[in-house]
Amino acid sequence: MRIEQLTCAVGAELTGVDLAEAIDNDDLFGTIHEAWIEHKVLFARDQNMSDAEHAAFARRFGELEDHPISKSVDEEPGIIKLYKTPEMAPVRYEASWHHDATFRDEPPKGSVLRCVECPSVGGDTMWANMQLAYDRLPDHLKELLDGLKATHSLSSVLGAAYRDEKRHAFGRDFPDAEHPVVRTHPVTGIKSLFTGAFMVHLSNFFNNKNTWVGYDWQPGANNLMNHLLAQATIPEY
Repeated sequence: MRIEQLTCAVGAELTGVDLAEAIDNDDLFGTIHEAWIEHKVLFARDQNMSDAEHAAFARRFGELEDHPISKSVDEEPGIIKLYKTPEMAPVRYEASWHHDATFRDEPPKGSVLRCVECPSVGGDTMWANMQLAYDRLPDHLKELLDGLKATHSLSSVLGAAYRDEKRHAFGRDFPDAEHPVVRTHPVTGIKSLFTGAFMVHLSNFFNNKNTWVGYDWQPGANNLMNHLLAQATIPEY
């Protein structure tokens, strides 16, 4: 197997490998896992995997979970199908900068995506190195973010597309979660921004350190949150 770095910021391509072999080959999986930790996103072309092999390979990284809106395929719970055609309504689910399922108290550590049919033009997926996005922040912002938490919501984001009854049900079944704005990687110990489309507000920004009078916390918090969300869109990251 060859591992070729793709950009200065993020990503590597694996060639000469059948990912399905890593289901039972601990040495191969270990090498793939190390490359994933280092490069953050891995790509492998022409993988002729079945849904069962896809699920089995993904389970090498951890337990799979169902998505509350996108249904799993019948044969393999934990695998969802994203299927779009030019005739379908404009996308709203996946076409935004996000970490997956941060509305959960324990979001997934990652995702394994398999492209079965690609359009000849478009349909691209973009990735950002959020460790680099944090590292390049000025020191005074890093100090401000220390201990800062944010609320992530399913009902206020994806649920907003549904009628009130369904949206409120999402809120009951999946209560808003609170996460640190800066996370520390459990393996590398490196800090990264933990933001994304499900982040709806900064939970503990309103304090004597960050505000002068009663209501100036809101524009200050919103401006900061928008700045942090924009970090993912900087091409260098």
